[in-house]
Amino acid sequence: MRNDRTNLYLVSALLQLIMVVSVGDTDVELAQTPDGRRLVVCRAVDAPVETVWEVLTDTERWPEWGPSITAVDCEDRYVEAGTTGRVKTVGGLWVRFRVTTCATHRWTWSVAGVPATGHFVEAHPAGAVVGFEIPVLAAGYAPVCARACARIADIATAAAREGV
Repeated sequence: MRNDRTNLYLVSALLQLIMVVSVGDTDVELAQTPDGRRLVVCRAVDAPVETVWEVLTDTERWPEWGPSITAVDCEDRYVEAGTTGRVKTVGGLWVRFRVTTCATHRWTWSVAGVPATGHFVEAHPAGAVVGFEIPVLAAGYAPVCARACARIADIATAAAREGV
């Protein structure tokens, strides 16, 4: 069994590795969030906050930007507190989810009954910032979130240019 110091060293080493493998213009940092200390993965987007928020909360679009999601089964098109459904993972497994909080430009969920990522959009001089808040012990998920940020940025930027 590892002691706390060894675990801290391993988490620190993993965080340093993640910083190196981040995707493009995506930032990764350890920060205090409404849900406690989390790894925050975020990226500036050249689109209005509302456009980015619509992409992030539209359950029909999750497979477009979510690298680990291939399909969604949900009665709510847009998330709100209490939204439930299932996501199909790249491995073909269907997993239940529940949106636990949904406030102005921020929502969190639990997946398979386990508290998972927070999702947010904030105003930024470029337009907006989209990001994910990951539990520190799930730091290995940061590259997936970095890829999701890049995809959301591409989708929202294209939508803003088209005036959608």
